[in-house]
Order: sequence, then structure tokens, then C-alpha cells
Amino acid sequence: MTNMTADEENTFYANPANQEPQGPPVRRKAKLSQPVPVRFPEGLLREVRDHAAADDRSVSNWIRRAVEHELARSRTDQQPVERP
Repeated sequence: MTNMTADEENTFYANPANQEPQGPPVRRKAKLSQPVPVRFPEGLLREVRDHAAADDRSVSNWIRRAVEHELARSRTDQQPVERP
């Protein structure tokens, strides 16, 4: 399958013939922990929703990815820590 826009995906999957599972199921790599309630100012939440929609991701997934990105960035800014 080629890269499709969200509208193209909607049209494609509206056809029942394109709704049959293909291949083995894809599972998340790791189980997620308990939800963490986080509150955002309305303007910031609007921006997050807009970015998530533009990336065709859920808000939760977009926030997780942003946090992972920031943690990885901060690790590269720090000196390596030796682990036992």
C-alpha cells in the first residue's frame, strides 16, 4: 500500500473488501502503565490536538511521542551515566 491521505484512507476502507485483516496482528511493544491525568491550558491543548490531527495520531500517542523525544534529547545533552 502506498502513502495515503486521511481522506484516501477513509475512502479505501469504506469498501468492505478492504476491511479484511492481512497478516499477523501487530501488538504494542510494551504494555502501557496506568493513565496519568495531565491538564493543559485550553490554547495549548488546541495546538496539541491540531498537531496530532496533522500527524494522523491520537492526542495520547502524540503526547507520548513528544515526551519520548524530549527525554531522548535531554539524554544526549547530559554526560553518559555509568550503570552497574
